[in-house]
Amino acid sequence: MNPMEKAGWTPLPHSDEDLEHIKRVPDTPQTRAATYRLAWDDPDFMTRRELRPVRLQLELLKPEMTLAERGIESTVVIFGGSRIPEPGGKAWAAKNEAQKCNLEANSRYYEEARKFARLCSQHSARSDFREFVVVTGGGPGVMEAGNRGAHDVGAPTIGLNIVLPHEQAPNAYVTPDLCFNFHYFAIRKMHFVMRAKAMAVFPGGFGTLDEFFETLTLIQTGRMERVPIILFGSDFWSRAMDLDFLAEQGTISPGDQDIIDLVDTADEAWAIISRFYGL
Repeated sequence: MNPMEKAGWTPLPHSDEDLEHIKRVPDTPQTRAATYRLAWDDPDFMTRRELRPVRLQLELLKPEMTLAERGIESTVVIFGGSRIPEPGGKAWAAKNEAQKCNLEANSRYYEEARKFARLCSQHSARSDFREFVVVTGGGPGVMEAGNRGAHDVGAPTIGLNIVLPHEQAPNAYVTPDLCFNFHYFAIRKMHFVMRAKAMAVFPGGFGTLDEFFETLTLIQTGRMERVPIILFGSDFWSRAMDLDFLAEQGTISPGDQDIIDLVDTADEAWAIISRFYGL
């Protein structure tokens, strides 16, 4: 093949070629100086506060390019508490006996998230895993259950991790080359919604509520197309929030509550998605 016919060919050297060349230059005080490093290969430079706009762009581009190259066109997002254990597992986050009992009782949502992810992934296989690919925050609890359900049926599954002091490390069921890590919450949120065809929200804490309400706001304001937003756990959500009260107070419009569907099982949730898209 003519070199000019190769994809991405250029008469100028690629940056990776320059990096190899730099490794072969003589070792001198000048070449060891930080100023001599190529800018993009200099961690001290790339992590300066002035470089924040560049880092934001890189965090947007890296996952986007990878997902596009894999041909992933749409996703199903699973949000939920990192502290919810699998049935029979240890309630490691419990601070008292009441929390321990409640977290253990909520472990049923781990199983429903796992089953829901299996249903999504079985349908995803029909599109050669281009549509309805399961994506989670990549951590433990409900996130692990979502990735695990996809893994159960041999489907690829995405994890969008973020650097936190605790509770957040990749679970073992995320497809390794679809496991991403973020510094900026804002860019991570963009990746959750950019390909989302549905969102399933399980019981969780501030992080779950943050992602949930951000998505509601995007749909309510017309900045995002309507997609199924499904809450798992009628008992939990009836106490965690009261959208009817907000409508009565006039702080949301009548009918805004209808953006949400409330379910208790994975089968109910998949039926909603199937009806919405005519699957």
